[in-house]
Amino acid sequence: MAQETLDSESAPAAPAQEVSVVVEKPQVTEKEPQPSAPAPLPEPEVPEKPAVVAVEEEAVEVEKPKVEEKEETKITQSVSFKEETNIAGELPEPQKKALDELKQLIQEALNNHEFTAKPKAEEKPVAEPEPEPEPKKEEEENKEEKKEEKEEETPAAEISEEPKVETDAPAAVEVKEEENTPPPPPPADAPVAEVVVVETEVAEKAKAVDDDGAKTVEAIEESVVAVAAPPAEKEKEEPSAEVAPQSEETKEAQVPPPPPEKVSIWGIPLLADEKSDVILLKFLRARDFKVKDAFTMIKNTVSWRKEFGIETLLDEDLGNELEKVVFMQGFDKEGHPVCYNVYGEFQNKELYQNTFADEEKRSKFLRWRIQFLEKSIRKLDFNPTGINTMVQVNDLKNSPGPGKKELRQATNQALNLLQDNYPEFVAKQVFINVPWWYLAFNRMISPFLTQRTKSKFVFASPAKSAETLFKYIAPEQVPVQYGGVSREGEQEFSVADAVTEVTIKPAAKHSVEFPITENCNLVWELRVVGWEVNYGAEFVPTAEDGYTVIVSKTRKVSSADETVISDSFKTGEPGKVVLTIDNQTSKKKKLLYRSKTKPYSD
Repeated sequence: MAQETLDSESAPAAPAQEVSVVVEKPQVTEKEPQPSAPAPLPEPEVPEKPAVVAVEEEAVEVEKPKVEEKEETKITQSVSFKEETNIAGELPEPQKKALDELKQLIQEALNNHEFTAKPKAEEKPVAEPEPEPEPKKEEEENKEEKKEEKEEETPAAEISEEPKVETDAPAAVEVKEEENTPPPPPPADAPVAEVVVVETEVAEKAKAVDDDGAKTVEAIEESVVAVAAPPAEKEKEEPSAEVAPQSEETKEAQVPPPPPEKVSIWGIPLLADEKSDVILLKFLRARDFKVKDAFTMIKNTVSWRKEFGIETLLDEDLGNELEKVVFMQGFDKEGHPVCYNVYGEFQNKELYQNTFADEEKRSKFLRWRIQFLEKSIRKLDFNPTGINTMVQVNDLKNSPGPGKKELRQATNQALNLLQDNYPEFVAKQVFINVPWWYLAFNRMISPFLTQRTKSKFVFASPAKSAETLFKYIAPEQVPVQYGGVSREGEQEFSVADAVTEVTIKPAAKHSVEFPITENCNLVWELRVVGWEVNYGAEFVPTAEDGYTVIVSKTRKVSSADETVISDSFKTGEPGKVVLTIDNQTSKKKKLLYRSKTKPYSD
């Protein structure tokens, strides 16, 4: 997904917690840096509070102009990142202008078939018509040199023939008159060359009568340079020189120019409608609205997609061994599809070896990752008001870390491809279960990232991971392994059934009541993130003479016991079901629950 798309792919994607150094100059790419000095060691309190969310809550209330508080404010900006509009009419004027200029460049490239005829474009300098006149000039100079040699050899034998000089004298005068006018370029055909030789010989004889040998040689040189063709021949040759270009132009006019080529990316033509504008805006934003840079990026992307064979890749069967490593599930609160990257799966040595052991396996992993991304992108809505980005959730729990050379090579290779060819496809990067070493890596790489990229990053420690996810993704959309209630298979509840969130204070009880009517079947489910609480349920009838029914005996529930508790109760009389959660720990707990009633008859 965007250049940030693979930041989700590689475990060591750059965090944004360390924001004391801000790079104002936008950078095109965000590659893993190789600093000369080692990263600073984390402070003692870092492992206890590595979550960005906790810092952000403090930053909202602090307004004093202290250095530390400024850093917290910057982190707050990462959470408040808002996607820019894709509606062309709502863009600022400079961005509108940039979009129009990019469209013009692409249209010219399509007309010239620059996307599909790239090799021909490279051969153009070799086939340019400019070098052609040079050989002609050399041939003409060679002819003139030959003429001079002939003329230098003939004077001694011809000077003694005085009668010829008298009869040809007028011709010599005519030659001198023509010397004052700039001569046309000498023709290349043989007859004209002979005429020039005759005139130069006559001129030599005329000069030889009155002047010495040195003057004769000068006359020969002057006549060779000045005399190109007789006036009569000149008139005949000028039309013939004009006929050739006219005929070529006529031939070119007769052949109609080829229609503009059609180029599409992710199934969207480069120039067609509003969806095309959305694609172009992605490239412009990736290059900070520098039109030429964005245009070059588009051309390179089109070329890479052809070389990589994207269209055929979509139909390849690359297996499902990695379906637990990268998968799509649910949507965030703004409607973005959510992609989960689970790096802890690579703790399985067999899976790790089968994925990264050699270059061939790493290449297959790369193709699988690109295929997965392409299929996900095809499901996006590229209308200006549609959802055309996604949220990346990166689970770093039990991640192999940066010490694994093979994993680092594969992720770096994928990072380079994704950031160059998939711009602006990530709306948010959420890192959960962040270990302490990741914070040290953040300190090292953060100065190399643009503020725009860092504004999309959110980090959370293991203790804050579920709470952080719920800030952006509703609990009913979050998988159970990350604190939500979304499960595979047929369940009583679906993502359409909203979940209620409640925070239970330390050493406090909380009760949830579900009112029911006669002939009703009440179904509910609940979970406490982290559990370690006491849970019980009972039915209390509305009638004063009714009896309370114990639905579920009070018991202590730990994280290892159950993830989600599902239960139900049928009754033929009105009343209420009361759930009691007793938090006896010193930490606050997040309670999630939902219910529904179904009518029934005996």
